[in-house]
Amino acid sequence: MDISLARTFLQIVRSGSLIAASEQLHLTQAAITARVQSLESQLNCTLFVRNRAGARLTADGEAFVTYANQLVQTWEAAQRDLPLLQGFDNVLHVGGETSLYNPLILQWVRSLRSHISSHAIHTQVGEGQILLQKVEQGTLDAALVFQPAYWPGLQVEELLEEKLVQVCLPQQPDPYIYIDWGESFRRQHDAALPDKARAELSFNLGPQALQFLLACGGSGYFRTRVVQSYLDSGVLQRVPLAPEFSFPTYVVYSRERDNPVLQQAISLLREAASGTADWSQRWSPTP
Repeated sequence: MDISLARTFLQIVRSGSLIAASEQLHLTQAAITARVQSLESQLNCTLFVRNRAGARLTADGEAFVTYANQLVQTWEAAQRDLPLLQGFDNVLHVGGETSLYNPLILQWVRSLRSHISSHAIHTQVGEGQILLQKVEQGTLDAALVFQPAYWPGLQVEELLEEKLVQVCLPQQPDPYIYIDWGESFRRQHDAALPDKARAELSFNLGPQALQFLLACGGSGYFRTRVVQSYLDSGVLQRVPLAPEFSFPTYVVYSRERDNPVLQQAISLLREAASGTADWSQRWSPTP
């Protein structure tokens, strides 16, 4: 299938009408209509209901949105990877959540470069749900996430068992800082600490929240490996009688695309995880 048909379809979905899509794509309305008709003919179904208000997706059209996105993303990934760089046999695509980039993902990539010299390494950092979708679509070989999805064909393996603990700056324990560690944490946190379910200050990125706390004071929940060096030095302290929450890290990959190189990469990841002692990101509070 011509990939431009999928791109045109998605642009109509985003724009809400064939006219708006034609303006965005710098094509005539007749050309847009012809592409839609070609796509509907190939799929043997109607994708849009057209009226004066624009273009509304049919049930088949709604279902095709996912496939169209996959087609475009896979094609764009192929364009990025091919032709292969001289001296490399293939490309290894790995990813992880933003809070894991330093030091774990950085250490993993260094290890991959040293031990799997036959492959170029492409790394992505992003939101867990998006990373999981890319693993399912095949544009990522493996991803590190906090909350995996147990979709058909995905292999989910626990990499690290970790806890979220409440810590504070001793000389300035207020305000309470709410860090959004995902749906599971929100549910457990709000049940255990209903008085802290709505905080005046919140972050959705742990490292950013930690830097704020170290500079300005406060308390909040952080991963044990990240705050351990600060606890050992006395810069931070545990909040007494505060509940702990389990927060493991998982590696997810496709069983269908499993191969010896990927298993070697995952083995190197486990070595990096077990050998990385200081996860504090080496950031010191401003004097």
